[in-house]
Amino acid sequence: MPCLNEAETIATCILKAKSFLGRSGISGEVLIADNGSTDGSQHIATTFGARVVPVTEKGYGAALQGGIAAARGRFIIMGDADDSYDFEQLDAFIERLRGGADLVMGNRFKGGIEPGAMPMLHRYLGNPVLSFLGRLFFSIRTNDFHCGLRGFKAERIRTLNLQTTGMEFASEMVVRSALAGFVIDEVPTTLKPDGRSRPPHLKTWRDGWRHLKFLLMYNPRWLFFIPGAALCGIGTLFGALLVFGPLRVIDNLSLDLNTFVAACFMVVAGMQLITFGAISRTYAENMGILPSNRRSGWLSHTITVDRLAANAGICFAAGLGFLGYAVFRWASLDFGPLNDSELPRIVVLGLTLIVISFQAFFSAFLLGVLEIPLKQRKADGDISVGSP
Repeated sequence: MPCLNEAETIATCILKAKSFLGRSGISGEVLIADNGSTDGSQHIATTFGARVVPVTEKGYGAALQGGIAAARGRFIIMGDADDSYDFEQLDAFIERLRGGADLVMGNRFKGGIEPGAMPMLHRYLGNPVLSFLGRLFFSIRTNDFHCGLRGFKAERIRTLNLQTTGMEFASEMVVRSALAGFVIDEVPTTLKPDGRSRPPHLKTWRDGWRHLKFLLMYNPRWLFFIPGAALCGIGTLFGALLVFGPLRVIDNLSLDLNTFVAACFMVVAGMQLITFGAISRTYAENMGILPSNRRSGWLSHTITVDRLAANAGICFAAGLGFLGYAVFRWASLDFGPLNDSELPRIVVLGLTLIVISFQAFFSAFLLGVLEIPLKQRKADGDISVGSP
């Protein structure tokens, strides 16, 4: 149990946990990961038979990491020390862990949430939205992504080398477990109002943002590739429709040069996002943050420094060609008349291609820089060829 000034409830939580251990005949301990309590929580915990492990680094995740590192059991059940979870009813967690699950999540929405136990904003917006994004981004079949009561195999979780120190630790554990191919299960659990008289440590908007930020950072596909592809697609569509002249939508409305310029900007921004996605996915795989898969294998084989730089050169030459053509049309009186928007379209198109070529060219060399440590590790024999 992570603990920071939980003197009002910690004794109750310890007694419930010890009651479960005694009733179920499990050989275990109650461990309190204390994060610097100043209200005597440590003394109370020791008095009621728990082992207290001090964790100096501040944060919910830091406390849990310290407790996980110090725990002696084969299985670990983690839960808040505010008496909102029922530590006497952990049989389903143990059953699933013994049945082969690596991580067992509690589901408060299936088990029951008592009135006043969860703020309305968390219950109907924050948790459902973040849980949905977790399922969408990582194909995790978990409906309560942020339940604080969960069980796991100690050694399996330790191999993940979890890093986050704040409330987003709850998301990191699930996401990293899924990426590592761990078996994740879910059981109903109950949630009741906590027994504290002070406000909770959880801050709605700050910690919600930290969870969302973590989910996005661990999924370059949804953070970069999909928005980038959408921008490129929409920009290319409108650019193709408007490159030769205005497009009349209805009698009093037509799309013209301004829309064409906006479409070109969309393509530039989309290409930049796609480039960011390729670079971030390569870096994450090289550093072992994300595992390799079929898509990343195709990406690393296709998006090479040489190929990206060569395509940048072709794009640059095409852009110069359009600019040269525009200059020629402007300077030549015998080449035929220009309408009011034809020349600006050609100039904008040429500049767009040149900007994209610069993005691609320098991104290619940034990609090469990020690959240097991996090549050095391969040369030193630290990793085998083809491993992330």
